[in-house]
Amino acid sequence: MQTTQPTPPPTPKERLVESALQLFYERGFHATGIDMILTKANVSKPTLYKYFDSKDALILAALHRRDESVRQWLIAEMEQRAATPAERILALFDVLADWFQSPDFQGCMFINATAEYAQHDYPVHQASAEHKRVFGQYILGLTSDAGVANPEELTAQILVLMEGAIATAHVSGPGVVAQQARKTVELLLSHAVA
Repeated sequence: MQTTQPTPPPTPKERLVESALQLFYERGFHATGIDMILTKANVSKPTLYKYFDSKDALILAALHRRDESVRQWLIAEMEQRAATPAERILALFDVLADWFQSPDFQGCMFINATAEYAQHDYPVHQASAEHKRVFGQYILGLTSDAGVANPEELTAQILVLMEGAIATAHVSGPGVVAQQARKTVELLLSHAVA
């Protein structure tokens, strides 16, 4: 008989990153103080500085964790909901519609980060831009596999619609913004394949 090992409790470093990620997403980066994170993670200041030499280093670790989890989730959902590349592109907007309806939706953490850290050469801004670039490469793979005439142009259009839908849902509420963006992408796909 095989027994399962109990899951070990999260390490102090994991608690710090997860607590920071939650607070940064809920409250913003500048509005979240180190003391809030320490309290939520139940760790001391020396423990924080054992793992992270600055708040920025902790922000980067939280963004890295969010990047991995969001991209994996989004791609898995798109691939689960649709079989062909074109259908997966459209499924992106179905997944976004569901995300916008979730009670903890606070917009895109990476858009939020670039708003608070606007300088393009700042590491937090660069990490956020890298998240967008990597996901864009996934979409480019789908547009290429869909056989469209100009995959780069269609990818850029899809990403603009995706980012616009996220920002609009964050500012104005979920409404039907994802469905409207999906309809536009349907038209773009039909013209690009024709």
